[in-house]
Amino acid sequence: MRNWKLTIAYDGADFHGWQIQPGVPTIQGALNDVASRITQEKIVVHGASRTDAGVHALGQVAHFKTRSAIPADELQRALNALLPPSIRIIAAEEVGPDFHARWLAQAKTYRYRIFRGAVLPPFEYRRALHYPGSLDEVAMCAAAREFEGEHDFETFAASSGSEDDDRDRSTVRVIHSSEIIREAERDEIAFVVRGQSFLRYMVRKIVGTLLEVGKGRLAPADIAKLFEARDRSRSGPTVPPEGLYLVSLEYPDPADSLATAARRRSRSLP
Repeated sequence: MRNWKLTIAYDGADFHGWQIQPGVPTIQGALNDVASRITQEKIVVHGASRTDAGVHALGQVAHFKTRSAIPADELQRALNALLPPSIRIIAAEEVGPDFHARWLAQAKTYRYRIFRGAVLPPFEYRRALHYPGSLDEVAMCAAAREFEGEHDFETFAASSGSEDDDRDRSTVRVIHSSEIIREAERDEIAFVVRGQSFLRYMVRKIVGTLLEVGKGRLAPADIAKLFEARDRSRSGPTVPPEGLYLVSLEYPDPADSLATAARRRSRSLP
């Protein structure tokens, strides 16, 4: 079996998220269908992040296994030829048998875009949150830094939908960096966060809280109190999904590179 790593970009506006669901279009569903057609096998593509409906990706990572001997460049070309134009395979590479897109990810970076101009350009519709009102961006920058480090993010997490899962899961997460960036040329600000892993709706609830800071309803010093409260009702609102982008994922240096995989295959030949 060969193990393929895919780097994927997609516009999530017309999809019901990553994870396959019956009767609705999803990113995973589209990839499963196309990869199965190409390889003539039943393929399940496993993604690193189960992005929600309407969320976009610039560097989602996924993997799948197949017996097909198709070369990497042909696989990428075939996938892009059959996928809808809103999903593109940026790279396809063979990796070692133990590579797993989700479990081996060491860090993820997300970006949330907030357009600040008076009129949202039509090309940004469903791709950025439009908020033209007054915001204290300096206070938002200070508040964003309060999320860095190891914290219990219970206040900033949505329910998983299962009381048993909610009771058993850990809501402690490590955030490596958290900042507000001003994009003056596009009259927008962006929240950029990098961490080991994230809870459901965590980034969108953090952005909603930062907007409350910008409006003067919370102060940067209140973030520590919200962590202590461990109360989901105390955070800011969950902002809409259209401004959220999965930018990239980070992995350890591969123990099994393409060359290693090739050597293993050659040793198995008579």
